[in-house]
Amino acid sequence: MQSVRVVRKILLNKEAAMSVEKAKEHLEKYGFGERVRVFEQSSATVELAAQALGCAPALIAKSLTFSVNGEPIMIVTAGDTKIDNAKYKAEFGAKAKMLSAEEVDRLIGHSVGGVCPFGINEGVRVFLDSSLKRFEKVFPACGSGNTAVELSIAELERCSGYEKWIDVCKGAEL
Repeated sequence: MQSVRVVRKILLNKEAAMSVEKAKEHLEKYGFGERVRVFEQSSATVELAAQALGCAPALIAKSLTFSVNGEPIMIVTAGDTKIDNAKYKAEFGAKAKMLSAEEVDRLIGHSVGGVCPFGINEGVRVFLDSSLKRFEKVFPACGSGNTAVELSIAELERCSGYEKWIDVCKGAEL
């Protein structure tokens, strides 16, 4: 049983490394590849990422993934917000249905904890939530649960492949 766990951990680490490389290669097209930070500790949640970076949780740009009419979408939001179901339904004409961890891997191209709009699979529609506009810079993940990249909002717009800005979140600071 122990050897199965070791093999699985090696495979997961290899997949994470490949995912980081995909994201980094994407960011290099825009001149941001050298900004990718890799941490010793996990940054797989908003709280852990904020601790690793020494910043407020709100500055973590979390990438949430959903299915709309059977198609994957990603919404990048501020770390201190949650999806407002009524706003989401008004925007997309459907109830919010988050992807499972398995669906995220398969449909998006990154694993939960490292999901970002960089180096993702073809056909994933990306949206930026207006909750991010409060900040000059934000920190999205970069393909694994121990990475991040610092980007201005204009830089995030340039390299995320976003379709449009939307307003589908609620939060204490909005």
